[in-house]
Amino acid sequence: MANPILNDNFGADATVYEGDVMSINGTIQKTLLMLIMLIISASYTWGLTLQGFTDKAQVLGIAGSIAALISIVIMYFAKKTSWLWATIYSVGEGFFIGLISLMFEKAYPGIVIQAVGGTFAAMFSMLLLYRAGLIRCTEKFRAVMMTAIASVFLIYLIQFVASYFGRGIPQIFTASPVGIVFSCIVVVIAALGFIMDFNFIEQGANRLAPKYWEWMGAVGLMTSIVWLYIELLQLLAKLNDRN
Repeated sequence: MANPILNDNFGADATVYEGDVMSINGTIQKTLLMLIMLIISASYTWGLTLQGFTDKAQVLGIAGSIAALISIVIMYFAKKTSWLWATIYSVGEGFFIGLISLMFEKAYPGIVIQAVGGTFAAMFSMLLLYRAGLIRCTEKFRAVMMTAIASVFLIYLIQFVASYFGRGIPQIFTASPVGIVFSCIVVVIAALGFIMDFNFIEQGANRLAPKYWEWMGAVGLMTSIVWLYIELLQLLAKLNDRN
């Protein structure tokens, strides 16, 4: 999901003209580092579950997802220590991803590699479209995307609250045609979120933002990668249920 830290005024109040500044290459390097940390921690909870320590893996997964969410919020107010919160985010999110990935893999063998492949294929496709200027991150595009993302979040929130009362939103979270269409729409929204991430990073580099903004740009990309991956898992699961 597009990082809320990277708002419309990304880098506007952080322009510098001396010392180390943000660069696109630096952001890519930090994104790769975060991805490695996520994979390592995901492998840990995956391995714990395979070894039979399911309870421990579940605790780590839930705690990790909470820690990841909190770290993003704190980063908004503590930008200069963004490297620390980016690290916590990567490890915490990795614990959660490892847990749910194995759950999906057990139910639908081969689904994880399909979701991983689809995630990176979508990301690089969006990068090509962005670099070619075929999709521009205009103010209108950003406004539409933020509305769409907020709408998806609200739907998930309503479903989460309703589940505690034994209820839920009809069909969209099932393998029905409506549910599959909904998942397809959310996957498209998640993929288009990369356009905003690329634009925010490019703006930060052009405005000579401080070096620590690279971590914030990397977190933006990672949240989009994770969100799209989870949505693809759900879409592929629904499609498998219909076979």
